[in-house]
Amino acid sequence: MPTQAGNNHANMDLPEGSFQHLTIHVGDNPKFRRIDKYLHGRYSHVSRSFIQEAIRTGLVKVDGRTVKCNYQIQPGQTIELILPLRQPSHIEPEDIPINILHEDEDILVINKQAGIVVHPARGNMHGTLVNALVHYASTLSSGLGPFRPGIVHRLDRDTTGVMVVAKHEIAQARLAAQFEQRKVEKVYIAIVHGAPQLDADRINAPLGVHPTIRERHAIRPEIGKPAITDYKVLERFRGFALLELRPKTGRTHQIRVHLAYIKHPIVSDLTYGGCLVYPWQVKDQQPKVEDPLIQRCALHAWQLSFLHPGTQGPVTFEAPIPQDMQELLEMLRQYRAL
Repeated sequence: MPTQAGNNHANMDLPEGSFQHLTIHVGDNPKFRRIDKYLHGRYSHVSRSFIQEAIRTGLVKVDGRTVKCNYQIQPGQTIELILPLRQPSHIEPEDIPINILHEDEDILVINKQAGIVVHPARGNMHGTLVNALVHYASTLSSGLGPFRPGIVHRLDRDTTGVMVVAKHEIAQARLAAQFEQRKVEKVYIAIVHGAPQLDADRINAPLGVHPTIRERHAIRPEIGKPAITDYKVLERFRGFALLELRPKTGRTHQIRVHLAYIKHPIVSDLTYGGCLVYPWQVKDQQPKVEDPLIQRCALHAWQLSFLHPGTQGPVTFEAPIPQDMQELLEMLRQYRAL
C-alpha cells in the first residue's frame, strides 16, 4: 500500500451540510469598508480570526478575485464567500474514549471507532464524537459553531478511521480551504462482495438524495452533484475483494453508493445492498447459527494527507485496519484464497 498520494484541485468540496456558499451585494453605505470587519459585522457567529484566515486562503472573493484582509470594499461590489452554518446549542462533555493518533497545538488526529456519530443533531445529542472531544480537549475551534467544535470533515457512524480535528480558528480555516480546494488526499479500504473485473478504474457518477428514501443517496444523472471515486484491487478472493479507494469529491455516502452502483457493495452495508457474512458461508459449510464476521459496513478511512495548518508542511496520518476487518480478511485468506 502506498504511503503518500498526490493532490487534485477543484472547487466547492467542503463537507456537505457544514458550510454555506453565500453571495453578498454591497450596499450604498456599508458600516465598515475593510472587508474582514464588514464580514464579521454581518456574520458575528463566526470569529474574526476565522474570517481573516478564510480571506487569506481564498474562501472569500470580491467580484471574482481574491483579496487581502485590509481590502476596502466599494458600493455595488459582489462578495462570494464560504462560511460555517450557525449551529447554536450547548454540547455536553462526555467521558467517551478517543483513540488518538497524533496531537499538537494545532490539530488532533484520531482513529474513529465504529458505531459513533461525529456530531450531535436533533434527536441525537449525546454519545457523539464531539461530546467526547469537548470532554477531552482544552481548546477546539469554533469554526463550525457550538454544535460541531473542531470538526472539519465527517465519517459515517459505522465507518472507522482517521479524522483530523482543528484546535483553533486559524487551523480550522486552513484545513477547510484544503478540503474546499480538494487538496486533501483521502484513502479508504473496503471489503466488497465480488471482485471488479479491472484491477483499477474510476467511478464517475453524480450523486443526490434518493428520490423516495430520504436517508439514502443514489446515482442521479440529471440532478446529482459530480462525484468521482478511484479504486484499486488490493486482494482478490472467491466471491470477495479488498479495495483501496480514493474519493476525489466528498459527497455523502459517496464510496458506498458508488460501489453498489458497480455491483460490488461493501460487506455488511445493508443500506446499499451489502449482506452480512457468516463463518459457515466463508468455509462453504451448511448453514448454522453463528454471529456474522462483521456487523457493520466494512469500510475504513485508512490514510489522510494534507498540509499541516501550523507548519504548512505535508503530513500523512494512517489508522491501522480495525480488528473486525482484519478477522474477516484472515478468514477470506484462509478459506477463499485464489
